[in-house]
Amino acid sequence: MSKKTVRDIELKNKKVLVRVDFNVPIKDGKISDDNRIRAALPTIKYVLDNGGRAILFSHLGRIKTEEDKEKNSLKVVAERLEELLGQKVVFIPATRGKVLEDAINNLKNGEVLMFENTRFEDLDGKKESKNDPELGKYWASLGDVFVNDAFGTAHRAHASNVGVSENIKEAVAGFLLEKEINSIGGTLENPERPFVAILGGAKVSDKIEVITNLLKIADKVLIGGGMAFTFYKAMGYEIGKSLLEEDKVDLAKELLEKGKGKIVLGSDVVCAKSFDKDAEQSVRKVTEIPSDELGMDIGPDSVKEFEAIIKTAKTVVWNGPMGVFEFPRFANGTKGVALAITKIKDHATTIIGGGDSAAAVIAFGLEDGFSHISTGGGASLEYLEGKELPGIKAVKDK
Repeated sequence: MSKKTVRDIELKNKKVLVRVDFNVPIKDGKISDDNRIRAALPTIKYVLDNGGRAILFSHLGRIKTEEDKEKNSLKVVAERLEELLGQKVVFIPATRGKVLEDAINNLKNGEVLMFENTRFEDLDGKKESKNDPELGKYWASLGDVFVNDAFGTAHRAHASNVGVSENIKEAVAGFLLEKEINSIGGTLENPERPFVAILGGAKVSDKIEVITNLLKIADKVLIGGGMAFTFYKAMGYEIGKSLLEEDKVDLAKELLEKGKGKIVLGSDVVCAKSFDKDAEQSVRKVTEIPSDELGMDIGPDSVKEFEAIIKTAKTVVWNGPMGVFEFPRFANGTKGVALAITKIKDHATTIIGGGDSAAAVIAFGLEDGFSHISTGGGASLEYLEGKELPGIKAVKDK
């Protein structure tokens, strides 16, 4: 990797600013999934073990009103981090000011401080989200070096990533950001072949650039999920009440033409008469979908067809579920693809590009069967599109 990492800088006696991604789901004041906190632990522990003073900051949710601030304080996150780290985490309920500055200056080597949600600054003119120059400069002034470990925000130029990077001497990647760069970026640059990309999710419009980019790189692109029905329509099939982007049918035709021999769509689907978790299932050939039914998942033959291709792969990148996996009776396609990928882990690089496919795999309890599961949603998608992400670009080169 050509970017500097936390290993490349001196940490002892330094105030180390660490941008983490602690944008975790909170319900009734409790964290329902702490994976993002756990994912940041290696970087935080490395800073502490090497004599640094860790100053952590993150966004959480969207802040448009004072009520949003009450619901989205990072205090509960700091408490959970304290449990996971097994040491005191000083929490400062402010994003700037003398109380924060004094607390940082009183930190000793090996101690941790977290300050309040960076998006509290958005209530006054979106200063965080619009990379306000003064705010980035101020946050940079609180530390000696900067470690960016928040891949989930790498596709956005915010004050807390790009702004800080531009105003500090050393801006490097943490271990999580390094892993994302090596896993997704490295794979797209030089995949071991055969390289199989699997794309799902609801809409073609969400994945146009991903499909276009992967058609240049992958040997096969398997398409499932709601987006598949726009392709079936482009092939002249009737799709009943299935999800359709009418304005993307011509584009789907173009992509099929461009990806001749590369794009693979399943031969059957699981249908229902209504979008309901208890709806009765019927397996249909894609050429025989009744007018009063809609596709909810790829069918058993499609799973077998996809599995046969996955079995040959040396590299797999997957983004987007194969159906409505949130409804257990329509989760078999997504689970079948996930299981097929886990079977090749020992001899292949297998990556999930964040979002719903990551959520599905974790829900199935299969997360240990993959080489890498990305922590980013939008960031993963833009990385798969081949875009340069501002948060990664801002990290200093070696």
